[in-house]
Amino acid sequence: MSDPAKHRPVRSFVLRQGRLTPGQQRALDTLLERYGIAACDAPLDLDTAFGRHAPRTLEIGFGNGAALAAMAAAHPERDYLGIEVHRPGVGALLLTLEKQGLENVRVIGTDAVEVLRTALPDQSLAAVHVYFPDPWQKLRHHKRRLIQPPFAALIARKLHASGYLHIATDWEDYAQHMLHVLELAPGFRNSVGAGQFSPRPAERPLTRFEQRGQRLGHRVWDLIYTRTD
Repeated sequence: MSDPAKHRPVRSFVLRQGRLTPGQQRALDTLLERYGIAACDAPLDLDTAFGRHAPRTLEIGFGNGAALAAMAAAHPERDYLGIEVHRPGVGALLLTLEKQGLENVRVIGTDAVEVLRTALPDQSLAAVHVYFPDPWQKLRHHKRRLIQPPFAALIARKLHASGYLHIATDWEDYAQHMLHVLELAPGFRNSVGAGQFSPRPAERPLTRFEQRGQRLGHRVWDLIYTRTD
């Protein structure tokens, strides 16, 4: 018999759930029906999920959701879809959405790659954000890094023409890896010139994690690639 472990897909995340606060648990129990989208094996009807037709931004791995909520509040004319596997982060975002009364955000709590493969229609997104993905520092773990050629090809399919991919990391080795992958990826053009990192756009909110890193002198690398035909 074959070993099932040998056929298990390589994941870019490990479920470290942490402790849910009472508020986060309440949010998961009562607000997911309002803001959540269940994972499925068929393409989602995003107009039905949001109750309207609007430009849509996907954020993969939104952490506690602070940046996602800030962008949704700043751009009520756009819809935001957030994917996060860690339940405390999902709960934290749900509480923020309730407190601020934001209706242009929906949440999916499962593997982003599977959602992209099976649930999101092609050319359905105006933008994809991936902020501070796990850098998987050890060499033997580099295969777990999210930003790889197959992932870039998948994102290219989901973006419509002139859509963009925005990635940020504070890990220089990963930044160089991302740059190499995306410079070679068909269907993308570096928005600031081949081989260049982008200045941080003002519309990307500074997270608490990033602000702490800045105080410690840590650098952040941004990459913005536009979808081409």
